[in-house]
Formats: sequence, C-alpha cells, structure tokens
Amino acid sequence: MALCYTRARMIASAVIELCRAVGAAGGRAFLVGGWVRDRARGVPSADYDLEVYGLEPGRLRALLAAHGAVNAVGEAFTVYKVRPGGDPRLVVDVSLPRRESKTGRGHRGFVVTGDPRMSPEEAARRRDFTINAIMYDPLAGEYLDPYGGRADLARGLIRVVDPRTFVEDSLRVLRAMQFAARFEFEIDEATVALCRQIDVSDLPAERVWAEVEKWLLSSRRPSLGLRAARRLGITARLWPEIEALESNAFEHTGGALDAARGLIDDLPYPKRVAVMLAALAHGFGDPAPFLDRLGLRTLDGYDARAQVLALVAGRDEPRRLYAAGAATDGDFRRLARVVELGLLGRVARAVGAPPEAAEWFIARARALGVTERPPPPLLLGRHVLALGLAPGPPVGRVMRAVYELQLDGAVRTLDDAVAAAQRVIEEQGEVSWSGERRSS
Repeated sequence: MALCYTRARMIASAVIELCRAVGAAGGRAFLVGGWVRDRARGVPSADYDLEVYGLEPGRLRALLAAHGAVNAVGEAFTVYKVRPGGDPRLVVDVSLPRRESKTGRGHRGFVVTGDPRMSPEEAARRRDFTINAIMYDPLAGEYLDPYGGRADLARGLIRVVDPRTFVEDSLRVLRAMQFAARFEFEIDEATVALCRQIDVSDLPAERVWAEVEKWLLSSRRPSLGLRAARRLGITARLWPEIEALESNAFEHTGGALDAARGLIDDLPYPKRVAVMLAALAHGFGDPAPFLDRLGLRTLDGYDARAQVLALVAGRDEPRRLYAAGAATDGDFRRLARVVELGLLGRVARAVGAPPEAAEWFIARARALGVTERPPPPLLLGRHVLALGLAPGPPVGRVMRAVYELQLDGAVRTLDDAVAAAQRVIEEQGEVSWSGERRSS
C-alpha cells in the first residue's frame, strides 16, 4: 500500500492559521486520529482533530475564541468544537492531551483530565490501535509516529498500541471489527487474543449499534467484519444467532452482506440499514431478539425494526412468485401491505434469488406503483357514510371489502368504489341511518 504524505496545502487554510496561532502562543498543535490515518491511506478527510500541547486550558480557550465560535463539549477534559474563520462547513475538534484514570468497570469507568504537559508519545499511548496513534505537525510537515502506525498502514494491519491500557475500554473490541471491514485490514494475532479476553457485556446497545452501523454501511465488503466478529469472540458473547450458524450458512451470510452492500447506495439511510440487517439476519430462526439487543426501533421516523422483520419473513417471495409464473396484480398489492417491495427485491437478490427473478419482481412492483407502499384506498369512511350507513364497525367492514376488490383490480376509480360499497351494503344487510336493515 502506498502512503500519501500530507502537505500543508492539503489542509484547510483556517486550520493552518489556528496551528500558527498556537505556535505563536508557545504551544504546538498536532493533527491526530482518523484524519491523519485516512490521509496517510490516501483518503481525503475534512474531519480535523487537533491536539494542543504546552497551553493551559484557559489560555487555549481564549486563543480559540479569537479565531471563531467555540463550543465546549468536554470542559472537564478540555475538548472544544471550533469554527475557525467563521466557515459554517468547517468544524475542528480541539483538545488537550488527555490523561485517563480507570475508576470502574467498562468503557465508561474513567476519569479523564486534560494535561498540556504530557509528551506527545505519552498521549499517543492511550490510543487504541497504532494506525490511530499517528500525529502530524502541519507547520513542520512532519509525522510523529512512536508506535509504528504508518508501517502497519502499509501492511494493512490492525494492532494495539498498549495492551495494558487497551483492555480498559471494551468498545475497542468492536472497533477492531469495524476497522477490519472498513479498511479491509487484517487483525494481528496478539490483538485477537487480547480482544477475546475482554468482557464486552458492559456495552450499552447504542454504543454497539454505532460500531455495527459503521461496519455494515461504511465498508465495501462487510463479510470481512462478520469474519472478524467471530474471530474476536464478539459473536459468541453478543450475537449467539450468528455464532450458531453452521459453516456453510455463515459463509452464505457473508456473501449476502457483500451483495446487499452493492445494492443500497441509492437508498435513504434508514432503508440502507433495513436491507443490510435483513441480509445479516435472514438465516436466523427469529431475528427479533437480535434486533432488540441492538436497540433497533425507528430511524429518522422510519420503523426499521418492523421492516427488517418483514423483509426476512418475505425474502423467498420474489423467487416463489417468479417460479410460479401466475402471480396476479393482487398478489403484489397485498404483499406491499406488509413489506416494501422495492427493498424486498434487493434482499431477495442478496440472499440468493436468481437475478432475473429479482429484476422481474422489482419491475412488476414498479409498474404497479407499489415499490414503497400499497395503493391508498379509493373508498373512505365519508363515502360510506354518504350512502346512509351508520357510524360503527359496519363502516370498516364495507371499506375493507371494497379495498380487497381494489387490490384485485376490480375497483379502479372512486365511482367504482362507491358502487361496490353499495353492493356490499346490500349483500351484507348492514344497518342504515334510519335503523332499517337492507336485505339482499
């Protein structure tokens, strides 16, 4: 892998000015973390993280305020979000080097304080992996890489910085998984062995989901994350449904994930999630417990949990309808009442339906206008009341009966629907406003 050595011209000018101001005040500013890692991989990034050495917190904040709006998000350990130069599109996270003291169990059991007197090497030691412990001085044009992160980037290797501090944060086990998928890197054997010893039961669902989301949506080959999860012991401890998959089913699931990932880029975020989770869970006996442990409910107002369950339940329908060769429009419209057909066709394709079956299914749904939802009912309650029927359960029965006719294509217009409702009232002998029973 060729490394792309960053030059100052590749960094936003407002960030350079901020670093110069820090230097003029007697401090030193390094770009750290993901920005340095991604730039070294040749991946452009605008997520700037600056770590400032040699300036006390009060002096640092005053300096930052002179360069733009400052929002303190971690006063206790001095983390600020700064908009230098007034550019609303540019946000820089600025922090002091952080000293962490373990005070309790799990990833939250820390007391964190900012310490501008720490050395860069000491501060970098608290990072999780060597590829995240690289620092870059944009004024000097120099890397500081005390733990061999650039060499690991070149080798495509995920390796812990310090085994003694790594084990204190259980979330890092899931980070290893999603990094393996996103960067298509290997995890070194010592790191795997260390991760398998770490208790991850303390992790809340929202933190687990944040890593799963990156794994599924930000990788080109999420199957690599699936294999890493089993290798790291994550599946055995958090996801027994995946751990229980036999070898062939496990490999099939990995293939389904990779196929699904190639089919979702045009979808909005909640639907991308639904397709990926359906591909992941399609081989589970019951996906609901898995989704519940992830805390999946609604995303941006979209009932992702219900959609995933429906997609898994209906995953074989496109193949079945295609093979039967006699699917009616009503079959499609009724299926659209329980699952999004546009998503179902993609899931079916991902989990193994013949391409021609999935394409036929989606084209048919599109032609009927039911890729996202079933047709809205033509007949409404007010139309039924206008026929003289009293408010109450009979109104709903009439509407449902007419809607079934609409799904079959026997009712196509409002006039058709009203006429059908009149027939249903007469045939069923429903009670009118006057209390008279209409007999057939």
